[in-house]
Amino acid sequence: FKKKVLGYITKGEDPNWEILVFKQKEHPEAGLQVPGGTIESEELIIDALYREIEEETGIPRDELILEGKVNKTSFYPKNKNTFYERTIFHLTYIGPNRSEWEHLVESDGEDDGMTFCHRFIPVHELPKLAANQDQAITLL
Repeated sequence: FKKKVLGYITKGEDPNWEILVFKQKEHPEAGLQVPGGTIESEELIIDALYREIEEETGIPRDELILEGKVNKTSFYPKNKNTFYERTIFHLTYIGPNRSEWEHLVESDGEDDGMTFCHRFIPVHELPKLAANQDQAITLL
């Protein structure tokens, strides 16, 4: 199985939080997602979290406050003979004010060279996320 991290990145005050989501510009059918990815071997989980966020969004570690771990779950993707152990974290965005932007991914992964289109949307208006990534939203 693969170990994964997901980041629920919010801004604003509860209960009016907005959460960061993105779509893949080249593959919008992949659905709405939150930042995250695979923990590399020998990598600390927290380093994986910040690395994936920066690779996928361009947001550096110093523009985020780690609020804590939300949940740890298992996800069984369709048509794959494996499962993902997901650790989901809540972070607060404290960087420059921005609501929508595009980011070109630079990574060693399969998303290298893709453009992700990011936006903050109210948590209570969040539609269904791809791959059940919204499974712990109610725990925020």
